[in-house]
Amino acid sequence: MNSTERPRLAVRSPADLVAAVPYLLGFHPADSVVVVAVRGRRVVFAARGDLPDPGADPGPAARHLAEVVARQGTDAATVIGYGPAARVTGAVDAVGEALDGAGLLVLDALRVTDGRWWSYLCAEPACCPPEGTPYDPAASAVSAAAVFAGQVALPDRAALAAQVSPLGGPVRVAMRRATVRAHRRLAGLAGTAAGPTGEAAGRAGEAAGPAEEPAGRAGEAVGAGPMDARALRSAGLAAVRTAFRRHRRGERLGDDEVAWLTVLLTHLPVRDHAWSRTDGRDADIGLWTDVLRRAEPELIAAPGSLLAFAAWRAGHGALAAVALERVLGTHPGYSLAVLLDDALRRGLSPSELDGWPATAGRAVLRPRRRRPRR
Repeated sequence: MNSTERPRLAVRSPADLVAAVPYLLGFHPADSVVVVAVRGRRVVFAARGDLPDPGADPGPAARHLAEVVARQGTDAATVIGYGPAARVTGAVDAVGEALDGAGLLVLDALRVTDGRWWSYLCAEPACCPPEGTPYDPAASAVSAAAVFAGQVALPDRAALAAQVSPLGGPVRVAMRRATVRAHRRLAGLAGTAAGPTGEAAGRAGEAAGPAEEPAGRAGEAVGAGPMDARALRSAGLAAVRTAFRRHRRGERLGDDEVAWLTVLLTHLPVRDHAWSRTDGRDADIGLWTDVLRRAEPELIAAPGSLLAFAAWRAGHGALAAVALERVLGTHPGYSLAVLLDDALRRGLSPSELDGWPATAGRAVLRPRRRRPRR
């Protein structure tokens, strides 16, 4: 199944909804507040935030979460808190009030912990006993349907972040050497004398400025004239085409191919060409995940942003978020990552970027000052 074709899960009870949430998010939440929003009778959006620290005001985060949900054009929502009552109750109440203020109907408000769920809105002991209602996700028909459809629920968010973490050991040693060779190859293509070694060249590019545009111009400036720029673009487009073609055939790129691609992606025309060919297909997510994990740290900005874009287009917002966290942790000013991060925080639909980067979509998203992700 193509990852853009989201399977429908039949949710008929609070227990079904609790079982479905990990598959909507991609991982089992903990110490979290989750809003599952519906339009008509169909779940169309799920958003998660961390529970506030003890003693902290839950209002600002709750209002932001409600604004994101309301932006989806939804009719109603259910709020679910994961954790002990002392931390969950205030957060769930604040989100419920914020949703009411945004004009959304709150269908239910639940708390989940230790294999049981409680409803804040149901006072009938027959259906909502005070000791909570036990549930077994493994025995749920919803979980079985999700697994059958190929959906995955990882144990926690850390397991999701591990899917985009750098590979170490012999892989890292091999990639470091391959990246040195790629920088030398680029220097030869650009008609220069021996250039800096891989890591030094990467740092030199970063030193040009915090955003990707200055770094890209610094890379292009290696050449001596327009012919060199055309040669770089031609080499970049060929590398991108080869990467997509081979990966979609189920072949894994070699170390030198990955290194060459990551070096060329520092040039904006090459990065934008790769962006224009990236969609929400499983093959695209797999390609950019592999390249991101094998890339040298100074070269992760472009592949990490492209992975985030592919994941977002496929509806995997959590995967997009952890990819962006890795990019922005190392390259906080990389503007494509900043724009995508802002889109996720604002709850914009992936359709807002239809046609990017060829269209004038940059008017849709404007960078804002980044807030810490909760």
